Amino acid sequence: MVSTKPYFVRAIFEWCVDQGFTPYVTVTVGPRARVPREFVKDGQIVLNVGPEATSQLLLGNDEITFQARFNGVAFPVVVPLDSVAAIYAKENGQGMAFEVMPSPVAAEEHAQVTSVEADMADHPDDPNPPPAAGRPHLTRVK
Repeated sequence: MVSTKPYFVRAIFEWCVDQGFTPYVTVTVGPRARVPREFVKDGQIVLNVGPEATSQLLLGNDEITFQARFNGVAFPVVVPLDSVAAIYAKENGQGMAFEVMPSPVAAEEHAQVTSVEADMADHPDDPNPPPAAGRPHLTRVK
């Protein structure tokens, strides 16, 4: 059975556009979200999904996809619907909030990290501890 969440997201989006408002979505960023990470604050990002701000917007049953410019650079955005915390009108704040369920991928990664931490606790004097699982970290060098 398909969740009602994608239908509510599309309905609030259409209502915003019909009223001349700017639809915004708040996303809890997880491993499956493809968003510009430099704009993520406290694990969340707020995105303008209005017709003027996006190109090729698709509000699907599983994800929201579109192209947008961030600091003048085009970026393909992919947001799993499970990660959408809210959709609302920028102008008056009216919309709908949702409970964000952790994705199965995120839960699996958390289990791997917990397993590595438990192994390290069992062998605290190990000179070569295993690397921590999780997202790789990139550093920009100028």
